[in-house]
Amino acid sequence: MRTKSIKKNRINVVTLGCSKNVYDSEVLMGQLRANKKDVVHEQDGNIVVINTCGFIDNAKEESVNTILEYVKQKEEGEVDKVFVTGCLSERYKPDLQKEIPDVDDYFGTTELPGLLKALEADYKHELLGERLTTTPKNYAFLKIAEGCDRPCSFCAIPLMRGGHKSTPIEDLVKEAKNLAKNGVKELILIAQDLTYYGLDLYKKRNLAELLENLVKVEGIEWIRLHYAFPTGFPMDVLEVMKREPKVCNYLDIPLQHISTELLKSMRRGTTHEKTTKLLKDFRKIVPEMAIRTTLIVGYPGETEAHFQELKEWVKEMRFERLGCFTYSHEENTHAYNLEDDVPQEVKQERANEIMEIQSQISWELNQQKIGQIFKVVIDRKEGNYFVGRTEFDSPDVDNEVLIDATSTYLKTGEFYEIKITEAADFDLYGEPLNAAPKPVRKELKVKSI
Repeated sequence: MRTKSIKKNRINVVTLGCSKNVYDSEVLMGQLRANKKDVVHEQDGNIVVINTCGFIDNAKEESVNTILEYVKQKEEGEVDKVFVTGCLSERYKPDLQKEIPDVDDYFGTTELPGLLKALEADYKHELLGERLTTTPKNYAFLKIAEGCDRPCSFCAIPLMRGGHKSTPIEDLVKEAKNLAKNGVKELILIAQDLTYYGLDLYKKRNLAELLENLVKVEGIEWIRLHYAFPTGFPMDVLEVMKREPKVCNYLDIPLQHISTELLKSMRRGTTHEKTTKLLKDFRKIVPEMAIRTTLIVGYPGETEAHFQELKEWVKEMRFERLGCFTYSHEENTHAYNLEDDVPQEVKQERANEIMEIQSQISWELNQQKIGQIFKVVIDRKEGNYFVGRTEFDSPDVDNEVLIDATSTYLKTGEFYEIKITEAADFDLYGEPLNAAPKPVRKELKVKSI
């Protein structure tokens, strides 16, 4: 018996994991809307599609718990059907079917037509780049390639996403124009590996040419680069970044470690010396660039000496943005053959140490911003603050700029000149130079008779 009233035939898409999954959910929702289906994102619906992540242990656990939660709702009559798609489903479909049989069906990362059929919808090939965005209206992810050809020992992505496949430039430009028409002003370019873009289609690394085309799209003001790979980085990209004001002075380049010994075991194709030289070249060509990286601690064989080398290098490089993860021992990866010999508590202690160092670096770099003026986009209002970002900050992972909403009014999705007045470890506080003061609400005086 249904325990609460949920609108019939409404499809609720639930997204877990990274920005690539967000993009895939948006494509699915666009297809469903084109089929005249009632579709929502993470709201009530009697049909549920869970887009899962299977990257590391924590993500897998979250995905399994979410599936179990909706299966329980199905048993209690709160939802009618539960479908599972995405990376976890691609990687562990037979195990999931056996362990959680009450799911109506499982689909992998390349089985969108089959999933649509199960939802009584047709796959519409003509919907190139058209999707229902779930991000705030001013920015959207633009996935420029699928899959990965890199041999990194710790990574299961090729198992779940397959080999690298670039999307043609003309298709991406068309998608960017559609997004701009719908009010998107910032494109966040994503892929498993941005720097490999074009090798399969154009027989050369072609990210610079793609950027040259995207900057011409009217309405787009910022273009941001996520998930570059250090080996074989196409330096002509930096020339475009330097020349084109629309290309943000920002690069997300996961480096994972700095010990040459561990980088070799990780199959990263680089060394301590080469990585450091690359970063110094970045700084030399685009001095204003904010570099975001991610590191892994606790990889098999990581000694205290390796970790000390990593710590000293983080202090030396002074990254603007940095995230640190503990190593996850993933079956069917090359590193799974190695002994996972660093205890979990040591992994966590090392991650905490790195983030403590980064917190101090971030605080020092932020102090230098006090008194400076930055172009800031407003993403949302939260409590008594408007929350925005500079070109050096990506949504959800980087610094935010907080502006007092009690004394000024700003429109979300708009750009403002903001003068920084205070700075903390990961937040900046500022005052707008080109915004109207908040209108004073007049009290209505009533004459006494």
